[in-house]
Amino acid sequence: MTGIDPDSFVIKRKRKKYKFALFANSPLCYEFDEWTKREVDVVELGAGTGLFSVEQASRYPDKQFAAIDVKADRLQKGASEAQDRGLTNIVFIRARADQIEELFPKQSVSALWLTFPDPFPKKRASGRRLTHVHFLSLYEAILGRDGQMYLKHDNRPFFHWSLEQLVVSGWCIRELSFDLHDSELPEDYKIRTTYETRWLEQGLATNFVAAQK
Repeated sequence: MTGIDPDSFVIKRKRKKYKFALFANSPLCYEFDEWTKREVDVVELGAGTGLFSVEQASRYPDKQFAAIDVKADRLQKGASEAQDRGLTNIVFIRARADQIEELFPKQSVSALWLTFPDPFPKKRASGRRLTHVHFLSLYEAILGRDGQMYLKHDNRPFFHWSLEQLVVSGWCIRELSFDLHDSELPEDYKIRTTYETRWLEQGLATNFVAAQK
C-alpha cells in the first residue's frame, strides 16, 4: 500500500472519537436507550447532520423537533449548531429507522421528514429503503390524524419507486414537484439539507412529495 500515510488513519479515528465525545456530552443528544418516549411535533428521519431540522426549529420556536440518524458523528454537527443558536426545542437521537415506533407515542407526530435517504439502488436491497411499505406502516403509527410525511430526493428512479409505494399503501399525495426549488410550493419546504446544497450545485433537481394516510 505505497503512497498511503498510515498516520492519516489514526487522525481520522481520533476525529471520529472526538465527534462521538461531542455527541455524548451535548444536552441535546440522546442514544436510543437514553431517550424517554415522549411527544414531539416534527421528526426528521435519516437526518444526517440535522441542519435541516435546526433551521426549522429556529423558525418555529413553539414546536418541538427531533433529528434521528444512526451516526452520532454526523448528528453532533447539528447539535453544535443548535447550541450555538441557543435552541432548546430540538433533540438529536441516535437510532435506527425501524426503532421509530419506540421513540414516540402513537399518533403524536404532526410531520415526518425523509431528507435524501439512501436509495439502496440494488433491487435485493429494496427492503432497506425508508419508503418501503414496511417503513411506511411505522410512520403511519406515529403520525397524528392530520399528520403528513414529506420526502425530498435527488434520485428520480428512487423517487418514482417511492411514489408507487405510497400509492400501493393507500397514502394520498397532497403536494408534488419534480423540481422543488423551481416551484411555487412553500419556502419552508425549500430549506436546504447539507447534501441538497451539494446536489443543487451539481445541477440536480430536488424531487418533493407531501403525503398523508
